[in-house]
Amino acid sequence: MTVNSKSTIVQPGQGSTYLFWGDLYTFLAVGEDTGGAYSLTEVILQPQSITPLHMHDQADEAHYILDGEVEYQLDEKTIVATPGTFLQLPKGQSHGFKNNGSKPAKMLIHATPAGPEQFFAELGQPVHLPINEEEIRSLSQPPSPDEIEKAIELATTKYGTKVVTLTSSSGS
Repeated sequence: MTVNSKSTIVQPGQGSTYLFWGDLYTFLAVGEDTGGAYSLTEVILQPQSITPLHMHDQADEAHYILDGEVEYQLDEKTIVATPGTFLQLPKGQSHGFKNNGSKPAKMLIHATPAGPEQFFAELGQPVHLPINEEEIRSLSQPPSPDEIEKAIELATTKYGTKVVTLTSSSGS
């Protein structure tokens, strides 16, 4: 693995940003910057945005909540993460999350090694910052069944991600 020997500085409003199903993903560091060691992505989740329960078999993730409240499902445990909450999600840990609030939530996602962030570059729409909520709404369309199927297939075959369905013995 090649190690990056130069500094990288990303000022506010810079970095490659992609709109994916209404949420904004801004890359602060990608594998190309870090010799493949890690990626760091700022994510702005729109109100009621959901990332389904899934697990990675190739990367560990860490999430740090900057703004808003994000409800996490970690295996069969549910927690509400508020600003300042840090979550370490090792590969093989099922996790999903939702912005239950009425305002956007903001978080950082660190992935080791780099690579999972490229899913959003591949399927998302490149946008330039700053972008306001009205512009996001005008560009956002709910995903079609074909788009959902394509995203699941790509996540599974290229990015080592598996969508998880939990079964409960309590009948709930």
